[in-house]
Amino acid sequence: MLETDLQPHIRLGRNQSANYALLPGDPGRVKRIAAFLDDVEELVYNREFCSVRGKYKGVSVLAVSTGIGGPSTGIAVEELNKIGVKTMIRIGSCGALQDNMKVGDLVIAQAAVRDEGTSKTYIDPCYPAVPDPDVMFAILKCARELNYRHYCGIIRSHDSFYTDRENEIDNYWSERGVLAADMETAALFVIGRLREVRTASILNVVTEKTASLEQSINDYASGERAAAMGEESEIKLALETFAFLSGLELSST
Repeated sequence: MLETDLQPHIRLGRNQSANYALLPGDPGRVKRIAAFLDDVEELVYNREFCSVRGKYKGVSVLAVSTGIGGPSTGIAVEELNKIGVKTMIRIGSCGALQDNMKVGDLVIAQAAVRDEGTSKTYIDPCYPAVPDPDVMFAILKCARELNYRHYCGIIRSHDSFYTDRENEIDNYWSERGVLAADMETAALFVIGRLREVRTASILNVVTEKTASLEQSINDYASGERAAAMGEESEIKLALETFAFLSGLELSST
């Protein structure tokens, strides 16, 4: 591997690349993704960026954690793009903003409110944060076939759990039909679109709208069953989507 090929943060080069990448936030989730893959190679663990490579139904897949928030997500997207990854799906957690959503439900982001700072360093705030439509529709197709309980709509990306106006802010966006909140999707969508990378985001509800944030996070961290099942579902859904997309690409050549 050429020294100039090695990316400074994810510490990967083109000889470790793949066409598809899963982007969990939590480095711990990378090992749980590896359990779904064949021929797994543990690659690098540098800062928040933990990576493995393996195969799912014969399709080569990277899994690279992004840490918390837009800045580190942006770094991962930029550096993965530089080594040749062209399709990326975030598999993360979110807080529900609608009363009917339960822990373990999946949210497929149709767009993201850019209520964070990273994407704004790239382009004017009026630029939309949207996924690649082909990837999003492939996810929806696979979710229906897998019979996973899921929602598709607008989510909000933000920069902090602990402002003094959290309930007020959540209620404002809830009343306007926003489904859920995370911290990474808007940056992923905007940077991906600008860099001609196909992106999408699947989120697992770990906090219900009326639940205590601290209790929900503690339950999730200790392996609360519904959230753990939601995580397994989003991993399987993303991998099935990659297999479907790979099949389409092979049939078109």
